[in-house]
Amino acid sequence: MRWITLALLALLALVQAELWFGKGGMPYVVALQTQLETQKAANRAATLRNEQLAAEVSDLKDGLEMVEEKARAELGMVKPDEILVQVASPRR
Repeated sequence: MRWITLALLALLALVQAELWFGKGGMPYVVALQTQLETQKAANRAATLRNEQLAAEVSDLKDGLEMVEEKARAELGMVKPDEILVQVASPRR
C-alpha cells in the first residue's frame, strides 16, 4: 500500500512538473506576455501615426493652407512675384 502511494505521488509530481515547466508551462507564458507587451507598444505607435495621418488628410480636404505648405516645403514652389532664397550650410 505504501509503494502505491509513493508511486502515485511521484506520478503526480511528474505531471505537475510537465504542466509548470513543459512546452505550455510558465516560461512559455512569460515569453508570450513579453511578446504581447511589445506588440501593444507597436500598436500604440501605429495608432498615433494613423491619427496624425488622418488629421493631415482632413486638413488637405478642408483647406488650401496645408496644400500650399506642402507644396512650398516639399516641392520648393513659390508664389508669383516671390523670390526663392536658399541658404546652404558650410561644409566641414
